[in-house]
Amino acid sequence: MENVAAFAQQPASEYPSGEAASLRSFHPGDLEVLYRIDQACFAPGVSYSRQELAAFITRRSSKTWVAVAGDEVIGFLVADRAPQSVGHIITIDVAEPWRRRNVGTQLMDAAEDWARTQKLRLVYLETAEDNLKAQAFYDKRGYVKLKQIARYYANGAAAWVMVKMLGEPTIDNR
Repeated sequence: MENVAAFAQQPASEYPSGEAASLRSFHPGDLEVLYRIDQACFAPGVSYSRQELAAFITRRSSKTWVAVAGDEVIGFLVADRAPQSVGHIITIDVAEPWRRRNVGTQLMDAAEDWARTQKLRLVYLETAEDNLKAQAFYDKRGYVKLKQIARYYANGAAAWVMVKMLGEPTIDNR
């Protein structure tokens, strides 16, 4: 498998503009590439160790979606079913060249649809206080800031907990 760090830094112009991402379930052989994508997406102290990522993915209550373009893994999302009918987005990672190309939207749609089929009443996630692009993305999807947690990440950074109440799926007629 190619070096994901080098892959993640290639300009998006090197990819066919019409190539679309698709989603599939996690395969055990994906762990190493998912780990490397996570390391490329997040700073040390925010990214997960290989062991942490493996533990989240293999929980009985979790589900992982893998985004691919052709045969390349370009992103992933791990969600978990928490107690009291609550869903938790543990992480969403998209390789740099594939950001702002609907990959994150596809991953979040899949996770929220899964949460609805699980009859979960809400979904929450944490995002770094200084990650304004992620906060804007989640806000556009209907997430609201619930509370801030000081020193949430291992590097000492604070995080916002953002929550979305789930109802019936909506159709965007734009």
